[in-house]
Amino acid sequence: MSEPLKVYPHPANNRVFVIEFEDGTTKLATKNLVPGTRVYGERLYRIAGVEYREWNPYRSKLAAAIVKGIQSVPLGEGDRVLYLGTATGTTPSHISDIIGEKGVLYGLEFAPRVMREFLIVANQRPHIMPILGDARKPWEYSHLLETVDVLYADVAQPEQASLIVDNARMFLREGGHLFFAIKARSIDVTEEPTEVYKREIDTLEKGGFSLVDVTHLEPYDKDHAMVLARYKG
Repeated sequence: MSEPLKVYPHPANNRVFVIEFEDGTTKLATKNLVPGTRVYGERLYRIAGVEYREWNPYRSKLAAAIVKGIQSVPLGEGDRVLYLGTATGTTPSHISDIIGEKGVLYGLEFAPRVMREFLIVANQRPHIMPILGDARKPWEYSHLLETVDVLYADVAQPEQASLIVDNARMFLREGGHLFFAIKARSIDVTEEPTEVYKREIDTLEKGGFSLVDVTHLEPYDKDHAMVLARYKG
């Protein structure tokens, strides 16, 4: 790969960056909050004294949504985020870069083995608060959270939209935003993904959300879509 030529903010969010190379190729990136540290083997680039982490759309559904042209990415410095289904922490680490040290990311994960890997990321980033818990039972971890500005959900559950509504009622402020990575095959392996998406979005709207955008994630993630919605309460 050629050398980085320039870097500039992405139009969807000024804390997400595009690195342009001499050969005309581009990479998505965030400023590294923990310089010199990788989370998932991503490339690090130092440009004009600032270190950037490549954000791989094949490893992160939010990165895929940005590359595929999601309307906006309403995440900012100092935001409070509840992330349901952190897995090992790839996407949460980039959201951590975006919200910065003034923000807080509450990262919920159900699987203890996966949580052990996520804890490594959280230990390097003190504003990440790891929570071992079940997203279907928000009352069990309600004492650990405050009201949040953004809810991010990436959970492999049959009732994805329903548990999102339950969490929003407890934690998401009025006017806050939702990023929902719909996994159609996790909900119903026999039904067409488009029908699954429609049904899940209908559940969200009945639960107080207004739809902002839907971005299909192929070729990065098959049978996945990223829903962006705003919470009316």
